[in-house]
Amino acid sequence: MQEDKMVFHIVGDTGSVRNPSFQKLVVAQMLRHFKENGSELDDPQFLYHLGDVVYNFGEASAYQSQFFTPYAKYPAPIVAIAGNHDSEVNPERAPYKSLDAFKAVFCATERATVLFSGQAERKSMNQPNIYWTLETPLATFIGLHSNTPKFGIITEEQRAWFMEELLAADKLRPEKALIVCIHHSPYSADINHGSSIPMIEFLEGAFEETGVRPDVVFSGHVHNYQRFEKHYPDGGKVLYIVCGGGGYDELHPIAELDDDRFRNDNPLFEGLELLNYCDNKHGFLKVSIDRTDAGLTIGGAYYSIPHEEEIDSDDPAELSDTFKLELNQ
Repeated sequence: MQEDKMVFHIVGDTGSVRNPSFQKLVVAQMLRHFKENGSELDDPQFLYHLGDVVYNFGEASAYQSQFFTPYAKYPAPIVAIAGNHDSEVNPERAPYKSLDAFKAVFCATERATVLFSGQAERKSMNQPNIYWTLETPLATFIGLHSNTPKFGIITEEQRAWFMEELLAADKLRPEKALIVCIHHSPYSADINHGSSIPMIEFLEGAFEETGVRPDVVFSGHVHNYQRFEKHYPDGGKVLYIVCGGGGYDELHPIAELDDDRFRNDNPLFEGLELLNYCDNKHGFLKVSIDRTDAGLTIGGAYYSIPHEEEIDSDDPAELSDTFKLELNQ
């Protein structure tokens, strides 16, 4: 990994039971980023998965068809946080514990062939825990586990750990960006899940108590793409990005402004602005972090694939959104 530049993919909610074709198209477009670049510096160094790797329950039997086979040709490491579906247990199957399969794939003590992978070449990852911190030369990624409820829940033990990680990551600034990843979207304008008030209260409470805010919060759970910017009274701002359109066949539309069922007058939404969204196409993010003499720059590009009419995997994805966040300027 280069000291002054890093590139990675980020995506969530990729698993699918009823129609896996969209997941395959998304992966095919990710692979183009390794084939078409003129320099290896632009190749993604890893994929960060925002959860819901498999549906509908976190069963070992689902990983071969929903993860190992679709990503068989993906050449970079894949790290992950667990989604609610990865964490749930199927009551109709032989007893197993929540997250057993996820931990075997992503949190093994050493890298090895996963027994239920169909002898896939991709080995297990050795992430230290379900919630964990990834240190890279240019960024600290704090990954949270928001459990199984529709709007998520965070244990007191994890909350205490999170605040310690925020404080530790803040000491690495300005040399490193600070990124938080969580499955349940704190802010969302969709009509299916909507914003998670518990996750907003959890995050904002931790930010206020520690005096530390991240540069970006990435989330999934909602099956679309949304980019928010939240402005705080002290002049600070945080990007909140939903990237949950990675393959599950049902997408979640954004609420119309005149739809009285949905309101934005909650005080928790003060300072929040929806800058862009893509709710009718699957897709993924390619993110870069660059260090120059002026500081760090986080740049992102959201690539989308049509939902109503499937395209050939050889056709390029559409560039639906771009953003740039300059730090330490």
